[in-house]
Amino acid sequence: MNAAYLYSLVTVVVLGLIAYAGVEAAGLDVLFGVIIPYLAFIIFLVGFANKIIDWSKSAVPFKIPTTMGQQKSLAWIKQNKIDSPYTTGQVVIRMLLEILLFRSLFKNTRTGFGAGRRISYKWVIWLWLFALLFHYSFLVVVIRHLRFFTEPVPFFVSFLERIDGMLQILLPNIFLSGFALLAGALLLLVRRVFLPKLAYISRPADYFPLFLIIGIAVTGLMMRYLSKVDVIRIKELTMGLATLQPSIPEGGISGLFYVHLFFVSILVAYIPFSKIMHMGGIFLSPTRNLANNSRAKRHENPWNYPVKTHTYEEYEEDFRDKMKEAGIPVEKE
Repeated sequence: MNAAYLYSLVTVVVLGLIAYAGVEAAGLDVLFGVIIPYLAFIIFLVGFANKIIDWSKSAVPFKIPTTMGQQKSLAWIKQNKIDSPYTTGQVVIRMLLEILLFRSLFKNTRTGFGAGRRISYKWVIWLWLFALLFHYSFLVVVIRHLRFFTEPVPFFVSFLERIDGMLQILLPNIFLSGFALLAGALLLLVRRVFLPKLAYISRPADYFPLFLIIGIAVTGLMMRYLSKVDVIRIKELTMGLATLQPSIPEGGISGLFYVHLFFVSILVAYIPFSKIMHMGGIFLSPTRNLANNSRAKRHENPWNYPVKTHTYEEYEEDFRDKMKEAGIPVEKE
């Protein structure tokens, strides 16, 4: 088992303790409630923009769309319009299916040995289900939290809250997205820890964001269902951050909230430097955003600038005498 996850786990626990002790013991409410969130947001904006600009400047010398179907060719050969798009419209449809439904992950297969040591391929759908659960629950949680940064609360946020809490099992009302987010993150973590092939290639940087997200989910659930916090004071703080008029509410807020906010700030600042940047990079991926029409249209290499060459004829002119001495045949005597 790869023990790299322990480094990330210890790091996240230590960060949580630092935030809790910093607020409860040292009174650093302004640092963890104002300065760090603003700093994290600035790092995110600058880092995200820098990554996108850098990627957008990268030349694509070849058309390299990943295809899983028949390319458009002769009229009597049926084309796979989604897996091998030919037009811009087909590319857009493929991108939407990829971004919204993770279509390529849906086709995930696992290679192994079957009977008689023959290579076999098995369709694995559970990873696709966990990925959908994790990403969409995360999206719902983020949208629900807009209620802390807006006044009045947008109608779609209230509508989503009603759907998310439709079971009305306990008081306070249970939001399914919070538990789904925690479950999805835990399942993805267990997969990385216990699958030997995946654990072998995983590094602390792969586990760190997962533990951060688990920490965010756990502290959020604790504040809602176990250790009550003053929601009015929290909204006062968050509205101040959103309107650029930050202030710490009188009476203070629970240290658990600052741990939660600290984890969120670290995750936001960490995004541009991690694999989570696939949220922006998917739009610039040439394996997805290019049409597979290389048979019909010539793809010009943007790096195709004039290059000084040395042809064979010029080479022979320069070294003909030495080539003859060495017994190398020449075209011209």
